[in-house]
Formats: sequence, structure tokens, C-alpha cells
Amino acid sequence: MIYEEMPEDFDSSCEVVSCFVEHDGKILMLHRQDHKPQGDTWAGPAGKVDEGEKLKEALMREVFEETGVELQDPKYFKKLFVRFPDYDFVYHIFHEMLDELGDVVLSEEEHKDFRWVEPSEALEMPLMLDEDACIKLFYELE
Repeated sequence: MIYEEMPEDFDSSCEVVSCFVEHDGKILMLHRQDHKPQGDTWAGPAGKVDEGEKLKEALMREVFEETGVELQDPKYFKKLFVRFPDYDFVYHIFHEMLDELGDVVLSEEEHKDFRWVEPSEALEMPLMLDEDACIKLFYELE
């Protein structure tokens, strides 16, 4: 469950950065490996912030590690509070519009496929928990 305001008794175990990497009206979606938590689902590039790391640095590192895409100037969108059954975490959403579409080189340990899809198409995919809510929030979809 995601919240725009911190819920009572929220106990964050980590911070996560994510990015809607967009080109020509389509966003980059990654298909998680089966052995990963919430495996065989789709989500945008995301990952945990390392201790002492700034949010934007963590985002650029994670996106590059997962896709080979080098972000130039990601824009901060929103801070959300996520409550899963086992743990809570802070979720930061960024966005970057790519002028040119470069090669996507997946980290095969983490992902098995990628697609460029319109945000509304992404909502029809088997998504990671709460990814649909984030897409709807950013792209103002119902």
C-alpha cells in the first residue's frame, strides 16, 4: 500500500529510488527474473539507496546497473511511503525524458526482458505491487 503522507507507526527499513524513463511517449518497463522478490512482474528501473548516497546518485547508478542507460538530468517527482506486509520503506519517484533511444543492456541477474510501452499499456501488464498506483499518480491516469 502506498501513502502520500507518512502513516502512523511507519518504520522505514530503507529508501528506494525509481524512474519513469520515457522516450516518445513510452516508458521503459523491466521484467523481473523469477527468483527475485515479486519475480515475473514488470516495473520501471528502481533500487535501494546505499548508505551515504544522495538520491539522484543512487538513481543514476541503479538505472545504469539495471539497463545500461545513462540518465542526464532526472527530475524529482514525489516521495511516497510504502507499507508491505513485512516492512515499510520510503519510495522516491523520478522522471527523465530521453531525446534519443539508446541500447538497453539488461542486468541478467535482475531482469529477463524489457519493453517500451505507453503508460496506459503498462497498466495492463502483470506489475510489481503498487507499480500501477505510481504510474497512475505520475501520468494522472484513472
